[in-house]
Amino acid sequence: MSVFIDHTKCLACGGCVSVCPQDALVLSNMVVECDPKKSDCKVCVKFCPVGALKISTNP
Repeated sequence: MSVFIDHTKCLACGGCVSVCPQDALVLSNMVVECDPKKSDCKVCVKFCPVGALKISTNP
């Protein structure tokens, strides 16, 4: 499983980046990216205020 970021919903607020205990998320040029090798805790999914982050079962 990994985290999928819906960039059409993402506000690039950086909140998910600040709560990620694994430093798997990076905000650069107003775009959030996720390292799939580090994204197994899913804290960011629960934190996103607009629901832009989802758990994906696709590899």
